[in-house]
Amino acid sequence: MRPLRRADAAALLPTLGEEAQCRYLSRPAFASQEELWNWLADPDWNGRTWIAEDADGTVVGRFVAVPDEEEGVEEIGYITCAEWQGNGVAGECSAALIAYLFDTEGARRLVAEVDIENLPSVRLLERLGFARTALHPAHEETHKGVCDIAFYALDRDRYRADREPNTHD
Repeated sequence: MRPLRRADAAALLPTLGEEAQCRYLSRPAFASQEELWNWLADPDWNGRTWIAEDADGTVVGRFVAVPDEEEGVEEIGYITCAEWQGNGVAGECSAALIAYLFDTEGARRLVAEVDIENLPSVRLLERLGFARTALHPAHEETHKGVCDIAFYALDRDRYRADREPNTHD
């Protein structure tokens, strides 16, 4: 994964410009590359973006981490380009981001919010070891209406314990 570049707006627009692909975002689809770039590179946003590419340099997804108000806590997020969905990109790149945030940056907890209707994302978080910590009905109003939001968390100690070889067999 690499940092965001201006040209990434063109690569991400076919996905983020489609209403069906944006149904779980907090905003509707983007109408232009310029509008998308202004959102991706918003100087008031305190998060960080990584772009995932395939072996040929084709953009396959966007992955983010946003510092929480609480020290050592980061919220993660992801979107896979439409033509790459269902191919393991989100799982592989999210796992790499999780390892980086825990092992390199020293985060102690990662969190994620997900619309409970977004079943692929719910399943991904659970496969990655996240546990549901809360469910808030009618928590967020978006372009598609009022949404029920689930909150997930993964603590560094649990993450590391789950990766240690079991020597008690």
